[in-house]
Amino acid sequence: MRREPVLYERRLWKLLRDRRLDGLKFRRQFTIGRYIIDFICLRHRLIVEADGPHHEDRAEDAARDEWLRAQGFRVLRFPNQQIENRGHEVVGAILAAARARMTRD
Repeated sequence: MRREPVLYERRLWKLLRDRRLDGLKFRRQFTIGRYIIDFICLRHRLIVEADGPHHEDRAEDAARDEWLRAQGFRVLRFPNQQIENRGHEVVGAILAAARARMTRD
């Protein structure tokens, strides 16, 4: 998966990499516990997930997100269609989550 990310992960990575999004440092395909995270900003404990058709098991995703939240992370999930058609909303939500974390720290 790391060598060949899916289309929407590539699109998100293009926005997030090299501190392009408001200077936030994101990592791709990061492992936490038994989970592989699409994107993570460790400084703000913010996880960003691109949800494609392989995310049909919502119960498994909910359990995963609950475990990650218990570890102190905030998880944002974006469906592929939102990444494709409303990228500005995705960027806005990521920035808002990072800023909310900054005001708490």
